[in-house]
Amino acid sequence: MRIDKFLWSTRYFKTRNLASNACKKGHVKINGHIAKPSREVYPTDTLVVRKNQIDYQLQILQIPPSRVGAKLVDIYRKDMTPKEAFETNELLKYSKDYYRKKGTGRPTKKDRREIEDYLDTPSPFLEDDESDN
Repeated sequence: MRIDKFLWSTRYFKTRNLASNACKKGHVKINGHIAKPSREVYPTDTLVVRKNQIDYQLQILQIPPSRVGAKLVDIYRKDMTPKEAFETNELLKYSKDYYRKKGTGRPTKKDRREIEDYLDTPSPFLEDDESDN
């Protein structure tokens, strides 16, 4: 079976075209070698698939006849991805939250909305000043 078809049938990619493009970009390796989309895969091959900044390490157990359900995927492949890969991905999510420091650069849309909400709320000091007159 072709590598792009295998990755599509084991639900690593939503469409076969996405799997083919990942192979063309060099995000898929079979036994340590970059694979073209038409490369055949066999049981006992090891795959490294780079997706969402995570290098998934897989071992092919069997070749599926066609696209399989999500619950049956483990019959055809063994996931050997280390847990550290997922932990570093979580850390990347947190680091992106603090990409732009407060007070530097142009305000984001969220910053602008917060400023508008702050300015739209009446200040208790202004109301007291008006009643003194």
